[in-house]
Amino acid sequence: MDELPRVALIAGPTASGKSGLAVALAKSLEAKADRAVVINADASQVYRDLEILSARPTVEEMEDVPHRLFGHVDGADEYNAARWAEEAKREISAAHDEGAIPILVGGTGMYIRTLLNGIAPVPEIDPEVRERVRGLGVADAYAELQSADPHAAARLKPADTTRVARALEVVLATGTPIGEWQRQTRGGIADGIALTAQILLPPRDWLAERCDRRFEEMVVERRAATEVARLLARALPLSAPVMRAIGVPDLAVMLDGKITESEAISRGQLATRQYAKRQYTWFRNQPPPAWPRMTESLNSANISKFATLLRDRVLTR
Repeated sequence: MDELPRVALIAGPTASGKSGLAVALAKSLEAKADRAVVINADASQVYRDLEILSARPTVEEMEDVPHRLFGHVDGADEYNAARWAEEAKREISAAHDEGAIPILVGGTGMYIRTLLNGIAPVPEIDPEVRERVRGLGVADAYAELQSADPHAAARLKPADTTRVARALEVVLATGTPIGEWQRQTRGGIADGIALTAQILLPPRDWLAERCDRRFEEMVVERRAATEVARLLARALPLSAPVMRAIGVPDLAVMLDGKITESEAISRGQLATRQYAKRQYTWFRNQPPPAWPRMTESLNSANISKFATLLRDRVLTR
């Protein structure tokens, strides 16, 4: 049997050091004469409009390592896990064709799961149904889901607005519960690659401090409010993902003069920590148990060591 093509995956919550480790891994592979390409698996970092608030790697941070699927989607466009998975497949194939090892890096579990395990063949949702569902309040959407698809409602938390809306629009538009569609998943690549995965789950207090410090730097040093001002000037629907991204609503209120910069920073820091907590729980429990969980924090002193260890695992697949 021919050797399966190798793919590396670095995943975990926001601010856990994924991007830095991905670049360090790529550099370590280059030292062994193996080229590498970093492929984004983060839902916010695909958007061109969210360079700062998504913590997208800068040109300097990329260190001349090829990066793909970063900032390539306009904020006005509809984008989802299915579209990302198709694009990721193409980038993975292109990397293999070039003799390079793809390194997937990101914190969007649904993207990773869709790429590896496939996606349910749900038909296109009627735009009118989608618009009505997305216009519902959180409590109203969950209450309607309880009636239309009680099994989905029982699995989801009422505050999980994105997944509640998706389950509701699917059952209303197709007449079939989302769980039935999910049992028909297809198109995953897991069986056709040799995957080396690494989950980052650093100490929670370290991660929370990183979240707070990074968001403050985004606002004070990198002028994230300017990014939000450009978004507001586009008059995009408030339901657009870029308008709901962490930091955008709070900085928009600040720009309107209703809160101070300090208050906007505090709100953004809280939202980031809450998001990181949800991601932490997902990556601790959802990926296969065989995927290693790294519980140490990454810093300049040890990132090369961990990159070398990960490189050796990739090369021995």
